[in-house]
Amino acid sequence: MRRALLPIAAACALAACQAGVRPALAPQPRRLASPPAITQLAHPAWTRNAVIYEVNIRQFTPEGTFAALQQQLPRLRGLGVDILWLMPVQPIGTLKRKGVLGSYYSIADYRGINPEYGTAADFKALVGEAHRLGMKVILDWVQNHSAWDNPWITEHPDWYVHRKDGSISVPVVNGKETDWTDVAQLNYANPALREAMIAAMRWWVDDMGVDGFRCDHASGEPYDFWQQATTALRTDRPDLFLLAESEDPKLQAYFDMTYGWELHHLLNAIAQGKRGTSALDALLARQDSLFPPDAYRMDFTSDHDENSWAGTEFERMGADYAPGFVLDATLQNSMPLLYTGQEAGLNKRLRFFEKDTVAWGHPAFADFYRTIFALKHEQPALANGAAGGPQVKLVTDGGERVYAFTRTRGANTVLVAVNFGDAATTVTYSGLSRPGAYRDWFAPGPPVELPPTGKLDIPAHGFRVLVR
Repeated sequence: MRRALLPIAAACALAACQAGVRPALAPQPRRLASPPAITQLAHPAWTRNAVIYEVNIRQFTPEGTFAALQQQLPRLRGLGVDILWLMPVQPIGTLKRKGVLGSYYSIADYRGINPEYGTAADFKALVGEAHRLGMKVILDWVQNHSAWDNPWITEHPDWYVHRKDGSISVPVVNGKETDWTDVAQLNYANPALREAMIAAMRWWVDDMGVDGFRCDHASGEPYDFWQQATTALRTDRPDLFLLAESEDPKLQAYFDMTYGWELHHLLNAIAQGKRGTSALDALLARQDSLFPPDAYRMDFTSDHDENSWAGTEFERMGADYAPGFVLDATLQNSMPLLYTGQEAGLNKRLRFFEKDTVAWGHPAFADFYRTIFALKHEQPALANGAAGGPQVKLVTDGGERVYAFTRTRGANTVLVAVNFGDAATTVTYSGLSRPGAYRDWFAPGPPVELPPTGKLDIPAHGFRVLVR
């Protein structure tokens, strides 16, 4: 497969290795604590080398429809996408709506189709074409709250949380009402609501053909609901993929994957010079002490919330979006997420409640992400969860702007070194347990010999990825 050469990495070169340099420390294995006694469900085999892509249907094409999106599926498959996460496709409430078009997460009918996007037949055609191309489709599911004009409000008011004055509450987080005034909080103490919600989810699996769900604000429901729901969903479809919008380790007992928010915010801070790369060691060790060994963590430099409310990856990370995403794709247990338009260098905050189409272009960005996804697919050491190789930190003299490690599984080793600094650097590394001939994944050429101790050149705001 042809390897793309990213402009920021084009100047990478391997310096002459120097012998006789004594390592300051022994190489550190990533797992520094015993994993918790939390059950991790068994993952479908097809997920082990998968990457995920979030589709903002409204903004993806000028038409903002299923049919227009379907025309783009071959391009997404060519990019290396395995899982399409579709933001909510149901009708959006009009009562207390925010903005002109409203929030995708204000669900007026759990079994309906937003007419702005097309018809149920259009949706099924989209899913069918994705399947034909070898991709899975998961649907963004909003189980925590509904629109104010959802029929459940009048037909089943007892399915909602009520304030002391008898009025229905907006969603509550950490004991306080949120500003999500366009939606009403559902009550999971009611068994009938649970049954109705699970039945709606099963309808999308059985009748509409989706392959799983990304569950919005999944920490808002009791654990026993998720046990009940995921058991029911997997009775006939054990291969479903479930993503929880949460960083709660206990949810790994019911979901394949949780969010890597903590890593996301740390990478932003490193890019902004507020933290150093040594903070990664403490974070990763803490996560290993909390999550099961086979947990999948979704890591990202952008998604719909981050783009619209916190800013693009370029606003938050500048040129360090590139080493940040390389880490997202290669760290142990990490599955990388790409959001709508990132492969086109999307450099604006998409309006959340209005039409705001992505401007497509900048193929160099697509080459960058395509090459990373190929790396993920082709290197066994980078498999998701416990199927991948353990992460071992390389000792370097690069200071707080450099981070390097290896992952090995069987005969396959991947060496990753990133530089968040403003200047190119040559670092001395030590502790390479599998010395030998390596290929530069982003700069194809003759193999280079790496001894146990040597030097690596890393460009400013760049990276090196070497494989054998």
